[in-house]
Amino acid sequence: MNGGNIRELRKKKRMSLDQLSDLSGVSKSYISYIERGLQTNPSLSVLGKMAKALDVELIYLIKILDTSEEEKYPTSV
Repeated sequence: MNGGNIRELRKKKRMSLDQLSDLSGVSKSYISYIERGLQTNPSLSVLGKMAKALDVELIYLIKILDTSEEEKYPTSV
């Protein structure tokens, strides 16, 4: 799981950690743990709340969590 991708999405949407927490009802510290990779197994309920607050489909959020940095930026062979 790559929680940094959620951080990138949040920043792309110009949303602070506080704003995402307020809109989703998920604690700021828990979101931070996810983004920093300290929480690697958030529930679908939590991800659903975050997806709604970020105005994306849940499946999209799950997909970006499963995308590693190597998959996002493949090295040339």
